[in-house]
Amino acid sequence: MQQRLRAVSAVTLALAFAAAAAPAQGRPPAADRAPRAAVKHYNLGKKGLAVQGYDPVAYFAEGGGKARKGSPRYTTTHRGVTYRFANQQNLERFRKTPTNYEPAYGGWCAYAMREGDKVEVDAEAFLIQDGRLMLFYNGFWGNTRKSWSKGDTAAQAKSADKQWQKLSGERAPGSAQKKSKPKKSKPKEPASKPRRG
Repeated sequence: MQQRLRAVSAVTLALAFAAAAAPAQGRPPAADRAPRAAVKHYNLGKKGLAVQGYDPVAYFAEGGGKARKGSPRYTTTHRGVTYRFANQQNLERFRKTPTNYEPAYGGWCAYAMREGDKVEVDAEAFLIQDGRLMLFYNGFWGNTRKSWSKGDTAAQAKSADKQWQKLSGERAPGSAQKKSKPKKSKPKEPASKPRRG
């Protein structure tokens, strides 16, 4: 009986090691499967897709400069978030530098994030500001992209960056706090010796 248990245990252990060692087909590398703490704050919708399934690269000039739906055929997962793309070229661009294309504020409305509010977006209401994809609400209450553009966009982004960091713990790209410069101390003058005269 003990020999049988040992044999079953050895086989189970061998299978577990083999499964762990073999790469999982169709699954992203372990680094991309491990979600960041901030991901729970992302706007991923019912289907768990970033940017409502739109291609994040397509918003930028190199991807065409307009909102385009992604295809299930061109999909990748980055840090636990699933993204879709309109074509293979945009997918490859994203894979090379994903942080260049991730939407600001987890994909929530940039205008509402100034106040720390998570508000759904219209994936076709967007703006590229300082190299970042900003998405906006556009519905019954109006188009917040227009409201954003009428104000001081840099100040609004700074406010939204602070609120996003407070909410998610994730620092927005380009919002790194300035390091204080070390104070320059004056060189100490040698103590003068009293004169004897």
